[in-house]
Amino acid sequence: MLNKVQLIGRVGKDPEVKDINGNKVANFSLATSEKYKDKQGAKQERTEWHNITIWGRLAEVVEKYVNKGDLLYLEGKIQTRSWDDKDGNKKYITEIHCFTMQMLGGGESKPQAKTEPQRQMKDANDDLPF
Repeated sequence: MLNKVQLIGRVGKDPEVKDINGNKVANFSLATSEKYKDKQGAKQERTEWHNITIWGRLAEVVEKYVNKGDLLYLEGKIQTRSWDDKDGNKKYITEIHCFTMQMLGGGESKPQAKTEPQRQMKDANDDLPF
């Protein structure tokens, strides 16, 4: 079985980084967009928002270098968790648990961090087929 997600998108808000028992965790939203033509031929765009969670060394990189609006390539897995709110209602959230991150775009050199071998990326300015 396979649970793997690859995303290229923009950070929706500055990451929130916490220290949990000596281990850092970063949380932020990532927007991905899809451009298409509707039945009348008019150009449309749909944006999906993803909840991103990053642990450990990658969270430290996020804390130092990632800001709202940055273009990122992420790999991870989808995970849904639940909890009971203060009124006893069951709440759910679906998150992307990221294990590979690459900062894209811009003219300046950006750091890369990952927990698995690096992959060759197309230029971020290429038209992406989504």
